[in-house]
Amino acid sequence: MTKPDIRKRIIALREQFTPDARTACSEAISARIANLEIYRQAATILGYMNFGAEFASELWIRQVLANGKRLALPRVNRHTNQLDLYWVDDLENQLEPGLWGIREPVVERCERLATLNEVEFALLPGVAFSRNGARLGYGGGFYDKLLARMAHKPALVAAAFALQIVEQIPQDATDMKVEWIITEQETIACQG
Repeated sequence: MTKPDIRKRIIALREQFTPDARTACSEAISARIANLEIYRQAATILGYMNFGAEFASELWIRQVLANGKRLALPRVNRHTNQLDLYWVDDLENQLEPGLWGIREPVVERCERLATLNEVEFALLPGVAFSRNGARLGYGGGFYDKLLARMAHKPALVAAAFALQIVEQIPQDATDMKVEWIITEQETIACQG
């Protein structure tokens, strides 16, 4: 299957989830992430705000802040077509709908990360994942470009519903793999 075929099929499956099922699975995933040793040891976390029928990351993000960790969230820089990262500690006052309606940091209300190397743990979004750590995003390459700019690689983790795990994903040279995939059913240590 091609990347567009996989993307279309998984998004359609994900859209069939009821809001209650999505919330229940997202809560189970959040609890699994919180139990990861690499998460517990990390002081600085890169998260993301979900949209559509994705894993409800806001539940987890509130846990990150409650755990006293520093939280960085991405904002699409429309001039560079890359993600800029900002420290966020107040979701109500520091975020606004940005590109594609995804809530992003408000530049005037947040401090930009001095260096991307401050991030120790990164939770990455995606449409589909394979057990070897291959990740299929939405096609913009935003996260692959962001990770390529990091000299120090943080722990790379994906939160996904079990239905997002596929047998195989075609990979390009620029595609970054994740080390862990957390679903509502299991914690997968990827053997990439």
